[in-house]
Amino acid sequence: MDMNNLPTSLQQLGNMSVEYMLDMFRENMVPVESFFANYRCAIMEIETKFNVLNERFSIKYDDNPIESIKSRVKELDSIIKKAMKKNIPITLESIEKNIKDIAGVRVICSFEQDIYTLAEQFLEQDDITLLEKKDYIKEPKPNGYRSLHLIVSVPIFTEEGKKDIPVEVQLRTIAMDFWASLEHKMRYKKNISREMQAELADKLHSCATDSAELDKSMQEIRNSLLENKE
Repeated sequence: MDMNNLPTSLQQLGNMSVEYMLDMFRENMVPVESFFANYRCAIMEIETKFNVLNERFSIKYDDNPIESIKSRVKELDSIIKKAMKKNIPITLESIEKNIKDIAGVRVICSFEQDIYTLAEQFLEQDDITLLEKKDYIKEPKPNGYRSLHLIVSVPIFTEEGKKDIPVEVQLRTIAMDFWASLEHKMRYKKNISREMQAELADKLHSCATDSAELDKSMQEIRNSLLENKE
């Protein structure tokens, strides 16, 4: 089946299920596999850049700002659901053009200041193009979520030539990542009442404030140690 002959919008999909769409994509596994390979390659490029920055920091400053790096490529069913929600054509070309967070890299740092230093040096590289930036550290989400989000484009080299691939990069401290992981688990709990959900949301918001204060205190301690060393 030609991918370009697929239904192109939410209206045209009618009663078609995500499972039906998955079956149609699976009939075209060669282009689908190539599609996902591009995003995996882009992740490798981004991870390498951050690993190199971490190594250079260790030489220049005797310090490694990165605690860990995590990555993921969205599952096909999640991509289709997002395309349907955005009411965009369900084709590989349309998905590539309209969905920018298929590939994701999360960089976990010890200190808040390291996030901005790493982001600045990462974006200075001439093969990285910044597409979008959202600073949820300086302006947290209403629920307390904090992180620096960058949507960037990075070139990869395929058998068909150079191709620019978008990747979402999230930079967080350990405290921010711990809070976000816990909030994610709580959000998808289905066996609790609305009252309990509201109570947990309030507690999580309080924890977000506490974690922000912890990051601030740890940064102050680090600054004091650096000043004493100098």
